[in-house]
Amino acid sequence: MDVINAILGIPLGYIFYFCYELLPNYGLAILLFALITKALLFPLSVVAQKNAITMVRIRPALEDIKQRFAGNNTLVLAEQKALYKREHYSLLKGMLPLLIQIPLILGLICVVYFPLQHLLHLDTITIRLLISATAEQLGIPVAQLGTGAQLAVMELVKHDPAALAGLTGMDDALAQIKAVNLDFFGVDMAMVPGFALPLTLLFPLLSGGSALLLSALQNKYYILQRGAGFWGKWGTALFLTVFSLYFAYVLPCGVGLYWIAGNFLSIAIMGLCNVIYPPHKYLDLSAIKTKPKLSSEEKKQKRQRNKAERARQRVDLKRFYKEPDKQLVFYSEGSGYYKYFKRIIEWLLEHSDLVIHYVSSDLNDQVFSIQLNEQKRQRFQRYFVRPSSLISFMMKMDADMVVMTMPDLETFHIKRSLVRKDIEYVYIDHGMTSFHLCLREHALDAFDTVFTFGPNQDREVRRSEELYQLPAKTLVNTGYPLLDDLIDSVCDLPLDHVNEPPVVLVAPSWQTDNLMDLCLPQTVAPLLAAGFNVVVRPHPEYVKRFKERILQHLTDFKKEFASGQLTLEQDFSSNKTVYESDIVLTDWSSIAQEFSYATRKPSIFVHTPIKVMNPAWESYGLEPLDISLRKQIGRDVALEELPTLGGIALEMLALRDEYRERIARVMEENLYHVGSSAEQAGAYIIASLKEHEARRQEEKAQLQDHLFAPSLEDLEKELGPHA
Repeated sequence: MDVINAILGIPLGYIFYFCYELLPNYGLAILLFALITKALLFPLSVVAQKNAITMVRIRPALEDIKQRFAGNNTLVLAEQKALYKREHYSLLKGMLPLLIQIPLILGLICVVYFPLQHLLHLDTITIRLLISATAEQLGIPVAQLGTGAQLAVMELVKHDPAALAGLTGMDDALAQIKAVNLDFFGVDMAMVPGFALPLTLLFPLLSGGSALLLSALQNKYYILQRGAGFWGKWGTALFLTVFSLYFAYVLPCGVGLYWIAGNFLSIAIMGLCNVIYPPHKYLDLSAIKTKPKLSSEEKKQKRQRNKAERARQRVDLKRFYKEPDKQLVFYSEGSGYYKYFKRIIEWLLEHSDLVIHYVSSDLNDQVFSIQLNEQKRQRFQRYFVRPSSLISFMMKMDADMVVMTMPDLETFHIKRSLVRKDIEYVYIDHGMTSFHLCLREHALDAFDTVFTFGPNQDREVRRSEELYQLPAKTLVNTGYPLLDDLIDSVCDLPLDHVNEPPVVLVAPSWQTDNLMDLCLPQTVAPLLAAGFNVVVRPHPEYVKRFKERILQHLTDFKKEFASGQLTLEQDFSSNKTVYESDIVLTDWSSIAQEFSYATRKPSIFVHTPIKVMNPAWESYGLEPLDISLRKQIGRDVALEELPTLGGIALEMLALRDEYRERIARVMEENLYHVGSSAEQAGAYIIASLKEHEARRQEEKAQLQDHLFAPSLEDLEKELGPHA
């Protein structure tokens, strides 16, 4: 208390002393003190109001970030921080008025508990003598008076003026103490409320009541409370009410009076801030909605799903860790990712005796339902690990090689193994994209090996190593296994085949400002009007995170849905709709390359804001294939051209022979090993794992030689000292 008094009590004591000099009544001085402190803090309240409006404005973007990067808390925080910086939002600005109240209250408590120092400005020696004399009069040790020692002096002098009259040289001090007016409407402001003095109980009751009123008005008029759920509003109100009541009950009535005044002044300040920065001027208040709650049935289903996942994970983890000498592990984020590994795994099962350990974070992953003969089933072990358990699982990884499509190893939450330092981490991209544009900066730094699909990816990796002075990775020119699957799927279709009516597959990416969110109705409508059948196939991650938005974007097309002219596809286990379409329309998704390369048919690219994951991509000095290819395998369409999209698509269909020849040339220039990518990847995996095994055997032999090598002393005993 002495430290708090020295830091906070002394400066605030001078303000309170000024208030008491101006209004020589303890209660009135407290009210004036509350008014002055609120006035001093008013600019901060205005800043907090502006900050709160910013928060409500960016709240949808925050929800988008949480959904878009769900399961990766580190990345969520990084994206939130970047958003706050762009929008000039500060957590501190919103909390400052509340945070500053804490030292104000602590300072006021010191002022109330040390009136001889702060109100009367008596010197330290005089205060000590008065406290000592008071303790003697009360027949208790000085220490027993505690922090209320100065109040005890005041109370003794007020109720028994003659008690300390005999103290030498204290006449002026005692006269000053007697002159202090602690009364406020019949209540001594230095008293702690109690049932012995019923009138004092008004202060905790009014403190709790004013806090409840403030909370109720905030729920209605404070912009940050708009959209909060029931417990978000009234749970906070209940806490503040109970806290205020208890706070004013255990401290002197003067503190309770300040708290009551502060609550009423906060109501006035909230109204004034709403006048200075009216929320309706900056926000569409009608668009602010309370976050929907899960129904009891949805909550039940969620509990059952979590229970099933935990049970399955326990069994699978036990089985995974029980397997000795694991060589090869594939990790899949979800069911839609198996297709990127499928061809490689099938080749390995046919051409090696490796046991493949496939780990998925999707309980409904299609990989769990794949039927194999007994021999292959034993060699293709499948496991489920929940996303929430992935961090510890990866840190305990024990295998020679881990193959994954998830970038950002070591950058965010997924780290290299702590158990083994010699694991070879292999990255396979799940799209024919440019690494330096579509992956985050340093996304591949921690990988040992990268399977590349074309020369552009080789150049990008080497340029990254040069820029950041990284050790050289092993680059394996594999080509793109999924493309080979697609090519096999379309080989029986005539090259000049066109559906009747023709089909456009709309398959956007899922980054911010993607086609789904930006202009889906404006994209679909002209295609339907031109007579196309349209299939909308959102990105798997978009479906996972923003499923409720999809039908909202298509509410104006009920008639077309009913007739079958418009369909929505959310099953990504098959690519049938991709290769059977006549044209693919996207924004920045690599599905266009997959489609055009496999079918030799053109793609349409809507020019939404570019998908940039790495702001430093231009420093590489390499033009991304994602940009240069748009005009080589199709057509780039500006947003203002969308009304003419139907005519553009019909024109491209008429030029399909010309596009077929052009796309064949583009493939030859930009892709490795079309048709044999799985063989290239599989052969490397087998050779690399053999090297891992050879190194392990060599290390084991060296260890045995070291353990069993005879010492010099043993040799001398065996051969004699002169040997």
